[in-house]
Amino acid sequence: MSARAVITGIGVVAPTGLGTEAVWQAALAGKDAIGPVRRFDAGGYPATLAGEVPDFVAEDHLENRLLPQTDYMTRFALVAADWALADAGITPRQLPAFDMGVVTASSAGGFEFGQRELQNLWSRGSQYVSAYQSFAWFYAVNTGQISIRNGLKGPSGVVVTDQAGGLDALGQARRHLRRGSKLIVSGGVDGSICPWGWVAQLAGGRLTTAEDPATAYLPFDARADGHVAGEGGAILIVEDAATERRPYGELAGYAATFDPRPGSDRGPALGRAITGALDDAGVRPDQVDVVFADAAGVPELDRVESDALAAVFGPAGVPVTAPKTTTGRLYAGAAPVDVAYALLSIRDGLIPPTTRVEPDPAHRLDLVTDQPREAAVRTALVLARGHGGFNSAVVVRAPSH
Repeated sequence: MSARAVITGIGVVAPTGLGTEAVWQAALAGKDAIGPVRRFDAGGYPATLAGEVPDFVAEDHLENRLLPQTDYMTRFALVAADWALADAGITPRQLPAFDMGVVTASSAGGFEFGQRELQNLWSRGSQYVSAYQSFAWFYAVNTGQISIRNGLKGPSGVVVTDQAGGLDALGQARRHLRRGSKLIVSGGVDGSICPWGWVAQLAGGRLTTAEDPATAYLPFDARADGHVAGEGGAILIVEDAATERRPYGELAGYAATFDPRPGSDRGPALGRAITGALDDAGVRPDQVDVVFADAAGVPELDRVESDALAAVFGPAGVPVTAPKTTTGRLYAGAAPVDVAYALLSIRDGLIPPTTRVEPDPAHRLDLVTDQPREAAVRTALVLARGHGGFNSAVVVRAPSH
C-alpha cells in the first residue's frame, strides 16, 4: 500500500447534463440550467427556481427490479456509480469483494424519500411514525444499493454534514485506503425538489426568492440574496495510488473544521480548514492554481469565504471559480462535482467560469467569470460548507508519472 489516494473514475449527473464529459463541456460553455421548478407546483412558495436534472429516464439505465425499491436520488447515484466504475475500467465482480467499499454523502435528499414514505404510512393509518426513522433509512439507501448492486463488501458508510458532506466522504474514503482497502466508491448525489424539502429549505433562510434565473444565484456579487437549490452530484472511484489504472489525479489533502457557536468571540473556522488541507497535502499557498469556492450566495457567508481566501492567498492571490452558479447548490452532491471539475481542469488546462456574476470588489477575489480561463493547473483546492457550521477542504493535484 502506498498510503496515497488517487481518483480513477468519475460519474456525474447534474442539471447541466448526464455524464462527465457532457457536464464538463456545459460548465466550460457556461450553460445555465436554472429555471422554474417542474417537479411539483411551486407557485405558492416564495422560492420558485431550481436546478433540475433533465432527460433522465431511469428505465434507460437500471433494471426494472430496482425501480420499485429506489427513489429519484438513489437512481441518480446508482447510474453515476455505474458510469464511474466503467470510466475507471473496473468490473467489480472480478475483484476481491472485501477489498472494495462505499462511502457517500447525503443531506437534503432524505426529504423526498421521507415525504413519500410518510404519505404511504399515513394512508395506512400509521401517522405517528417518526420522520427520523425515514431519514435514517434513506441515508443508508444510496450506499447500500451501490454496495449490493456491485457486490462491494468492504467498509461502507454515509456522511451527513450538508454541503460539506461530499468532501468529508472523500476524506473518509482515503482513511479506509490507509487501513487496507484497495478501492472505495465515494462522493455524493443529493437534492430535494419536493414540497416537504422545499418548506424545510425555506426555513433555513438561504434560498433566493428571485424569479429571474439570470439574477437568482450570484455569489460574491453585491446583488447576492441567497442560493438556488439543485439536484445531482458525482460519484468518484478512489483507489490506492499503487493501482495500475491511470488516475485523473491525487486526493492529496483533506481537512475539516467546525465553526464556533453563534455569539462566540471566536471567528469562523473556514480558514483553518483551508490551511489544514494544504498542510496535509504538503502544498504551499503559492502552489495552488485554482480554488473551487463554496459560493454560498448569502452576503455574510460570501464575505467569510472571501476573507478566508484573502488571509491564506492574499487579496486576489489565486484564481477562484464557482461553476455551480449554472446548476444551483447540489447540497452533498455539489462538492464532488467541483472535485470532478478540478480534476478535469488539471487534465485540460482550463478553469470553468462563474456565470452571470459581477464580482463585488470588496471581496478582493480574482474570480473567473464569463469565459473559461486557460491555465497550467497542477493543484486545485475545493471548498464546501454545510449548514450549522461544517467546513471542509480538499486538495487535488496532477497525478505523478
